[in-house]
Amino acid sequence: MAIRSPASLLLFAFLMLALTGRLQARGSSCIGVYWGQNTDEGSLAAACATGNYDYVNIASLFKFGMGQTPEINLAGHCDPRNNGCARLSSEIQSCQERGVKVMLSIGGGGSYGLSSTEDAKAVASYLWHSFLGGSDARYSRPLGDAVLDGIDFNIAGGSTEHYDELAAFLKAYNEQEAGTKKVHLSAAPQCPFPDYWLANALRTDLFDFVWVQFFNNPSCHFSENAINLANAFNKWAASIPAQKIFLGLPAAPEAAPSGGYIPPDDLISQVLPILKDSDKYAGIMLWNRYHDRLSGYSSQVKSHVCPARRFSNILSMPVKSSK
Repeated sequence: MAIRSPASLLLFAFLMLALTGRLQARGSSCIGVYWGQNTDEGSLAAACATGNYDYVNIASLFKFGMGQTPEINLAGHCDPRNNGCARLSSEIQSCQERGVKVMLSIGGGGSYGLSSTEDAKAVASYLWHSFLGGSDARYSRPLGDAVLDGIDFNIAGGSTEHYDELAAFLKAYNEQEAGTKKVHLSAAPQCPFPDYWLANALRTDLFDFVWVQFFNNPSCHFSENAINLANAFNKWAASIPAQKIFLGLPAAPEAAPSGGYIPPDDLISQVLPILKDSDKYAGIMLWNRYHDRLSGYSSQVKSHVCPARRFSNILSMPVKSSK
């Protein structure tokens, strides 16, 4: 019988930590980014090829619900009105082949809202068949045949109701249609808790990732120290069921006119060491690819962002001796 001593367990833990750190550095950044709002940000495929991102939110579907015909705006990258954005299908697939999750962001600045349960159901059907695993020929696919990994709720206007139902309808498609790709859901609430528009939705356990916006909200900003920011982050972690919470940041001062930019050195030395104490801390989300391309923010911080791997379960295993 093998002997499991405290010393051997500790050695095993350190070896696993070293191995995990090496694999993490090669294959995971724990960074997300919004892409699609500036033609000077470069292509989607080029963004993914940097190796700096694990998640890319395509922004955005700015019009939906309330009887409106949905519209996507990619700020000059392509024109969906003449099917010009279907060419992005190959770029989306290229990103996914690199292990990057590609989501469609809905909301932002635009005209949208959900007027009823039936409206939420109709929008869910549109999203499922137009961007996700559905195949109903009555719907066009603005981004081509590529199947996105999920939907990001970046709601900052319009009505506050029925987003919990929209999330439930989207998740239900995986149960109804066996063999389809898992639908991931994310949300980008403002950091003051609770978020005005998504409070009800975020009380559900339907969201896989929540990137809280710690910018343009002075009460949550980093200022000389990380106390306010950490308190706000911990409030989110303690108050919603989602297990993966990201620190949403501007990639440059110009990306957040009302403040919230954290210099890379301060993020690495003062903020991340505190946030990594939270079991729910999962990384950072940057607004946006254009500013990150100019500033190089993700390149400067990516080796420090991922949460620390915990080996408490290994170290707490009962010690057995052989006789």
